Amino acid sequence: MTSDHIFIRDLQVHCVIGIQEWERLTKQDVLINLELTIDATQAGQSDRIEDTVNYKSLTRQIIAHAENSTCFLVEALAEQISQICLQHARVEAVRVEVEKPGALRFARSVGIAIHRTRP
Repeated sequence: MTSDHIFIRDLQVHCVIGIQEWERLTKQDVLINLELTIDATQAGQSDRIEDTVNYKSLTRQIIAHAENSTCFLVEALAEQISQICLQHARVEAVRVEVEKPGALRFARSVGIAIHRTRP
């Protein structure tokens, strides 16, 4: 496995998430951070988008998925996002962080970080 990483920070999406009744009725802000482990050698040499992960199309997939999801837990949303990332052939592993700002009184946010690798 290589140690090259593409990162996406503070991707903000609006989705239904939470266990409270009111949370099931109103979309809330969620922040997503991604770190994709790839081998960037070929892309670094060729300077071609085809030789790397097109993170613009990947984030479109993640946004569409998240905004249409109805997860109860940030853990479930993070797992689903990790599986979307691992569908891309060049992604060897992914670290996904999902944060829910304002979920706890006196805390900026609550979230989870998971790390998944290609089977």
